[in-house]
Amino acid sequence: MTSSSGEQALIAPSPLPVPVILKLQSIIERLTANNRLEKCISIYVEVRSSNVRASLQALNLDYLEISISEFNNVKSIEAYIAQWGKHLEFAVKHLFEAEYNLCNDVFEKIGLEVWMGCFAKIAAQAGILAFLQFGKTVTESKKDPIKLVKLLDIFASLNKLRLDFNRLFGGKACIEIQNLTRDLIKRVIEGACEIFWELLNQVELQRDTPPPPDGSVPRLVFFVTDYCNRLLGEDYRPILTQVLVIHRSWKQEKFQERLLTDSILNIIKAIELNIETWSKAYEDTILSNIFMMNNHWHLYKYLKGTKLGDLLGDVWLREHEQYKEYYAAVYLRETWAKLPVLLSREGLILFSGGRATARDLVKKRLKAFNEAFDEMYKKQSSWVVSEKDLREKTCQMAVQAIVPVYRSYMQNYGPLVEQDASASKYAKYTAQSLEKMLNSLFQPKPKKYGSFNARHSNGKLNNVGTNQYHSSPTVV
Repeated sequence: MTSSSGEQALIAPSPLPVPVILKLQSIIERLTANNRLEKCISIYVEVRSSNVRASLQALNLDYLEISISEFNNVKSIEAYIAQWGKHLEFAVKHLFEAEYNLCNDVFEKIGLEVWMGCFAKIAAQAGILAFLQFGKTVTESKKDPIKLVKLLDIFASLNKLRLDFNRLFGGKACIEIQNLTRDLIKRVIEGACEIFWELLNQVELQRDTPPPPDGSVPRLVFFVTDYCNRLLGEDYRPILTQVLVIHRSWKQEKFQERLLTDSILNIIKAIELNIETWSKAYEDTILSNIFMMNNHWHLYKYLKGTKLGDLLGDVWLREHEQYKEYYAAVYLRETWAKLPVLLSREGLILFSGGRATARDLVKKRLKAFNEAFDEMYKKQSSWVVSEKDLREKTCQMAVQAIVPVYRSYMQNYGPLVEQDASASKYAKYTAQSLEKMLNSLFQPKPKKYGSFNARHSNGKLNNVGTNQYHSSPTVV
């Protein structure tokens, strides 16, 4: 649907001129006098509802007929619900509003019951029921966490049109529309609340799943932090609060704002506990350090300055920044920082044992260094640091730990082996090639979109709709 009023005017029916309305009133009075009012109303409803349907068809509303199975594709829900809200608003405020006023004008002298009944038939036949059925289909699709924001979108659209619905469809002739609307609102509110209160349990159930084999940030962490931020944002927090207030009022319970924030905080605490648990699942403690460094940095960098970050507080954020520094230091100490000692200068000062002895010592030490470097590099080449700044900093730490020492060593003792027939076996690397290799580490690998599994309270496994998140996304 186009948003400009000029283009909308091309779709919406033009109001009938006053002389035409007066002529119609005169015709209806004569038909009523001849007991032919019902036939007149039947023809009027058919013509006017046909006009409205033609206007709606210009909006391409095929998605209103979509099945529940098709709705289980999260991406389609995103697009369709956005369209649905705009199209419903246009239909109510422009098309049905116009028909409501026209029915009033044309049948005013016949009586309220007649023209309201006429309008109710036009609305039903023209397509308002299809809009409501679409909303019901969304509520019946699988209950994934991402569906919560879509239900909130539906509620927001209906709530925005609440006064219009009450005015246009408030008469007893529109009882079917009223019942369907009330049922839809009830389904939306109950579905949204069920998903919201269930999210903590879903996060806890993921604790037993294995962590990413490359040490990257799990997609659950990406999803939940982004998800909670959206719920706390200006677009969704007021709507979610209103939904929770209504739901608790149905149970004769009061809603306190702290219920929402406490629930979000508990979800983040569960994520922190998941991270701790996952870190212990790695057999390689160094990879576990990379994993912890990645996740603490994610929690700090991507929550700082956000609504969720403000809720968690500066102390919480600084703790995660400090943890990142700690695990980065441990990683360096247990890996690359161990290599320089292999390039010992003992016995090489002034070639005290003779040049041949010095050459043998250099060969032995370079061989040990090369083997240790190759093994360490091979193991870490499959690991990932998703965030660009952290990746570059981690690589630079490795470079600073090794390259200056290696460069100095080769400048001083490289000539002892470089003239040897087997020089390439020992002088395997240059300082530049080492630096290039180290800076190539931890690059994110292209991965297919995925979704994490969520177990519902009934024990049935469903895919949580997070296929817009990579398990190891590239953050640059």
